[in-house]
Amino acid sequence: MSQNIAELKQEFAAKLAAADSMQTLEEIRVDFLGKKGSVTELLKSMKDMSPEEKKTFGQEVNVLKNELAQAITEKGEELRRAELEREVASMPEFDVSMPADLDRGSFHPITLVQRECETIFKSMGFHVEDYAEIVSDYECFEALNIPKHHPARDMQDTYYLTNGQLLKTHTSAAQNAIYKKYRDDLVNNGVPIKAIFPGRCFRNEATDACHENTFFQMEGVMVDKNISISNLIFFMKTMLSEVFKRDVKVRLRPGFFPFVEPGFELDISCAICGGEGCPSCKHSGWLELCPCGMIHPEVLKAGGIDPEEYTGFAFGLGLTRLAMMRYGVKDIRDLNSGSLKVLSQFKEDK
Repeated sequence: MSQNIAELKQEFAAKLAAADSMQTLEEIRVDFLGKKGSVTELLKSMKDMSPEEKKTFGQEVNVLKNELAQAITEKGEELRRAELEREVASMPEFDVSMPADLDRGSFHPITLVQRECETIFKSMGFHVEDYAEIVSDYECFEALNIPKHHPARDMQDTYYLTNGQLLKTHTSAAQNAIYKKYRDDLVNNGVPIKAIFPGRCFRNEATDACHENTFFQMEGVMVDKNISISNLIFFMKTMLSEVFKRDVKVRLRPGFFPFVEPGFELDISCAICGGEGCPSCKHSGWLELCPCGMIHPEVLKAGGIDPEEYTGFAFGLGLTRLAMMRYGVKDIRDLNSGSLKVLSQFKEDK
């Protein structure tokens, strides 16, 4: 029977060496390792053997089966590499010195607004930070004075993952990490914490003309001694006036957010209807743009900052809604639609 195994190995090796495609390799696998393959036939021939012979021969066949399977796997990787090399070789050469075709493509309107806001805030001394989209419960809630079972969590409509993490519902999830990153400069060198961190957020909510389940925000914080609401209003008015290239009508109204105290909603007069009322602003003439307020002492403590010595403000600027106002996009869903008819209008701002 060992001779049969040796002959089978020789036959397999010859066919495997000649295989030049994944289809041929699959046919070889079925011929030798399939339910009706050669290895299975060897096992069926054991019925007339003694128990001792079955044990010895069965071990030899199992070793053979593993060797054949390993050889097929390695051959498959070899064929895939060869196919990839052929594809690369067949690709036309790309001349990196050729000038770009500036008439093709355009930046997304949210990208345009984000970059402009970053430029404005950098000119005022703010750092631009990036942060993950998948965060822990601590980052998104507990470090922001939102403990487990707090009713404010019901407002977030959170997407939870099976590993206990979640898709961040607001860019505020980065606050704790930002405070810890710049805390030593603040305490030891007297350098204020001034940072913005734009990013994509997710909430499981019904969509309409002014709500989406995926949207972009830009969080901003400033922490130093003697920071007040006046500082917050100054920076927000400066930024909005730069974006819209004119004086912008805004209003502050009280708002509840566990991570700020006091908290406000900063609304902007609807640029689409001129404040007269439309579906985009729910016929109110105003569009909620920027939840903001003075950073709660518990949030500063979680970031390792003494709230008795330092104060600060935080805001969550809605980049998606800001883009709607800047470019007159009436339906927020158009921005995520991938519609070239809508998005190609912004080529000139590239």
